Amino acid sequence: MQTQELKNLICKILDDKKGQDIVVIDIGELSIVADYFVIVSGRSTTQVKALANNLEDELSKNYGIEPLRSEGKRDGRWAVVDYGSVVVHVFHEETRKLYSLEQLWGDGRNVTRYEQQ
Repeated sequence: MQTQELKNLICKILDDKKGQDIVVIDIGELSIVADYFVIVSGRSTTQVKALANNLEDELSKNYGIEPLRSEGKRDGRWAVVDYGSVVVHVFHEETRKLYSLEQLWGDGRNVTRYEQQ
């Protein structure tokens, strides 16, 4: 699967499970870590865990795509699911404000809010 397709699929899966304020940051020219960060919020620690777990399950079962690594789900404040070219950050709303990845990585031109297709 191409990177663009993976990014779009991840956003759709998160949106279908009621992920809040989905933002895509194109970091391809800024870092060798990945091409995109996808950032999404959950309203509770339970929802943060559910979003991350559901994303992994959907991509694994339906597309045979496994993450390179996944961390932070146990506490439900922040989880990262790394698919190589796309790294997904699932934050509790309060934790997202604290880390402010959009401001850290975004210069205005590379930040896109996901709109349901």
